[in-house]
Amino acid sequence: MRVIVVGAGVVGTMHAWHAVERGHEVVQIERETEARGASLRNFGQIWVSGRAGGEELETALRARELWEEIGGRVPALGFRPNGSLTPVRGGLELAVAEAAVARPDAAARGYKLLTPGEARALNPALRGEFDAALYCERDAAVEPRTAQLALRAELDRSPNYTFLPGREVRDVVGENAVRDDHGDTHTGDAVVLCTGAWLGGLVRELAGPDLPVRRVRLQMMQTDPLGEPLTTSVADADSFRYYPAYRSPALDELNARQPQPATAAEHAMQLLMVQRADGGLTIGDTHEYEHPFAFDTLEDPYEHLTGVVESLLGRPLPRIRRRWAGVYAQCTDPSRVVHRQRVRDGVWLVTGPGGRGMTCSPAIAETTANELGW
Repeated sequence: MRVIVVGAGVVGTMHAWHAVERGHEVVQIERETEARGASLRNFGQIWVSGRAGGEELETALRARELWEEIGGRVPALGFRPNGSLTPVRGGLELAVAEAAVARPDAAARGYKLLTPGEARALNPALRGEFDAALYCERDAAVEPRTAQLALRAELDRSPNYTFLPGREVRDVVGENAVRDDHGDTHTGDAVVLCTGAWLGGLVRELAGPDLPVRRVRLQMMQTDPLGEPLTTSVADADSFRYYPAYRSPALDELNARQPQPATAAEHAMQLLMVQRADGGLTIGDTHEYEHPFAFDTLEDPYEHLTGVVESLLGRPLPRIRRRWAGVYAQCTDPSRVVHRQRVRDGVWLVTGPGGRGMTCSPAIAETTANELGW
């Protein structure tokens, strides 16, 4: 079988990976020289902890297995099973953490409620004051800025893989074929469009104007090296408000009695933080849903995140090395992990994983491969 994959972000690259692994010939087409979208502009977290129970959690857990398996073969991914800690303060936040630990799927996630001393034994960098911490053993991390390059370097070892950068697919030609802006036609037994947040142009023509996917903008930052290990990923209690796993009467009480600070509420913020291979910290993030998006980055969210991080670390944050904005595609139906649609005979669109893209992409691609009979 010959598979045409359009898009070289993490979702597209994982589709190429599964096809090659199953012995198929793959041509992967990318409109940029390298992928430049949300697949690089994220935390690199394999984030199991906050996923909704059921299909979303099952997808994340399967993806976690696949990331570890692939990471064993491709060390340059930087896969590490670092887990995560969410420190909590006060009875309202603690009650939400306790409700999470009481979930029937808590063991599958690796949830444990730790004392401050137990949390600091896992992550000594957390010197700030907190009353307890929710630990998720199944969370992990990779290096987002280099993961696609590492995967593709491994794919390049196969004679069945071809990468064509700098080509934008402009048209679907008949069945199982696309034409790019060089005028070349690429024919296969299946075409998979993994176009990320690129939802206009050809995607709109193929899927129609009512595609149930929206674009979401975020802001993030990265610091100079911390100078010590941050041994786990770290979240704050605002992540309880964002992730579906934490929905409970205790969360309703937290929202009613202890609303977010104004800046966090205005920008739909949570703290997520992970240490990069060079020792720097990736910190975020905000969520902007209304179009048109701003073209600039705002300082208030960065100042808020800096204050939250410093209160948890009990020390000043290293110098901010870089700031950026990104846009990802998210299904408007929150019960769906991804939007997978046959848009023409032999042509499939796979998009809209939202903030789950880095976490779930290996399992999303595996499901596509199984459904298409690769």
